[in-house]
Amino acid sequence: MEKITFKEFSSRVLNGVAVGIIAGLLPNAVVGGILKLFATQNEFLQTLLFVLNLSQLVTPALIGVLVALQFKMQPLEVAMAGVVSFIGSGSIRSVEGKLIIAGIGDLINTMIVAALAVLFLLAVRGKFGTLNIVLLPASLVSIVGTIGLLILPYIKMITTAIGNMVANFTTLQPLMMSILIAVTFSIIIVSPVSTVAVAMAIGLQGLSSGAANLGVASAAATLVIGTMRVNKVGIPISIFAGSMKMFLPNWIKHPISNVPLILNAIFAGVLAYMFNIQGTPASAGFGLSGFVGPFAAAEFMQGSATTKFITIFGIYFVALFVMAFVIDFILVKIVKLYKRDIFMFDKFE
Repeated sequence: MEKITFKEFSSRVLNGVAVGIIAGLLPNAVVGGILKLFATQNEFLQTLLFVLNLSQLVTPALIGVLVALQFKMQPLEVAMAGVVSFIGSGSIRSVEGKLIIAGIGDLINTMIVAALAVLFLLAVRGKFGTLNIVLLPASLVSIVGTIGLLILPYIKMITTAIGNMVANFTTLQPLMMSILIAVTFSIIIVSPVSTVAVAMAIGLQGLSSGAANLGVASAAATLVIGTMRVNKVGIPISIFAGSMKMFLPNWIKHPISNVPLILNAIFAGVLAYMFNIQGTPASAGFGLSGFVGPFAAAEFMQGSATTKFITIFGIYFVALFVMAFVIDFILVKIVKLYKRDIFMFDKFE
């Protein structure tokens, strides 16, 4: 069995998770939002949009596969890691005797199961001899897959706890509520927790939804500005399109990255309050992805289409990015709190 330090093991798992998230979520994030504007009357575009939505559902399996590849697993091992990660995500539910796929499941549990799968595969490598092709899949699915489903309800409590915290924020004075919700969602979007799941679970709407959405958008602006100087152009474009979770390994390795995220989110919360940015539970967790948040905010605004466009564009695509640039300059050049290396990706070039 290969000897790997805990730090190296964690790093490989996180890198696999990040690539899996990109591969699974990016196609729909980039194209799906635009297609929604034109697909209502076009059967071909509706089919294409359906395909893009389906592509997201394999994200847990992709995470398992790509985590296994980080450890140079054999084809059978890679395939089975994908299977148990998909099972452990909890995305498949039994409803009245039918198996229903509901979203991408719980990413935290997916990560844990993928890591357990790798540990199991490393531990039993070479132990089954000529029966490996039979015993490996059966044992991995039976043991790790079952463990994944058993721990799933407890892991989901993390999302529930965060949802309860955000729900408490909604009882506060509107400005304070907007700031706290924006900050919380700017951090959640780069964590394994789903912003959409939290928003839907507690039914965020109105100003609280708008603040959450601007918080997610502020995280995108912060990461785009932070990554654009130290990576190839594909990285900031991917983040702008909605793949902020690809920053997860960097976020865990460099907790200091929370500082610019929080500062810009505070600004976003103030903007949400000042301009009464609103939304629905379905739009709260998307940020700039597919332009879901901006479109939802525009629907609740008063005034002409031109006024709405100028306001939304100014808030989402000018103010947040300008503030992200200012915060980046102050923290890197003046305060020298960190170097831009914390935004560098070395696995996606």
